[in-house]
Amino acid sequence: MIQFDHISKQYGDFTALKDLNLTLENGEIFGLIGHNGAGKTTTISLLTSIIEPTNGSILVDGLELSQHRDEIKKQIAYVPDSPDIFLNLTAREYWNFLATIYGVDHETAKERIDSLSLLFDIKERQYETIDSYSHGMRQKTIIIGALIPNPDIWVLDEPLTGLDPQASFDLKEMMKEHAQKGNTVLFSTHVLSVAEQLCDRIGILRKGEIIFVGTLDELKNQYPNKDLETIYLELAGRQTEVKVGEDE
Repeated sequence: MIQFDHISKQYGDFTALKDLNLTLENGEIFGLIGHNGAGKTTTISLLTSIIEPTNGSILVDGLELSQHRDEIKKQIAYVPDSPDIFLNLTAREYWNFLATIYGVDHETAKERIDSLSLLFDIKERQYETIDSYSHGMRQKTIIIGALIPNPDIWVLDEPLTGLDPQASFDLKEMMKEHAQKGNTVLFSTHVLSVAEQLCDRIGILRKGEIIFVGTLDELKNQYPNKDLETIYLELAGRQTEVKVGEDE
């Protein structure tokens, strides 16, 4: 279980996240939904210890993150919102590096690397440097690196961006399987169809505030006779009516 307890994040006068209270249960896929700048990456960065909150606390299985940071970080697989990291390493060097950091033994690491690189169709290019890859190939490299340790919590920031249809399908199936085993998957997206397909529950963020937490069925029941996109835009976005052929 992951608990965000009255979490806020300030950058000077700017509030990136305001009084977030949220609980993620074991065995669920939870989707953070929102426009760019809504607070999705800030929330993920706080859980992964990239940044620290201005106020509030985060607990993972009852342990406070600020007091048990190293222990909790080893329970988390993290895919950032940009795959442009460690560009001078080969994919294989990067994967071995992460396996070492997480304490994965050599044989287990080799088996997982071989299996995942074959699944994501990157095995034949694993000894090339990451900077030579396309965006999609870099994304696959980062995803494989995150999954090698196979920890309980997967934290994925826009993980499907740049993936080809097969890789996207395979990752979504892996997310489902991971949650079915009693683990937790937290991911961010602004693609509503992906959230509808994958999520047990969602949280909608708008300008740093959580404005809805629940299932998509619960959301739809609150707004009968409206499609999901319309509901989302009314809650989190700004609708602009465009009339073709009329003067401004």
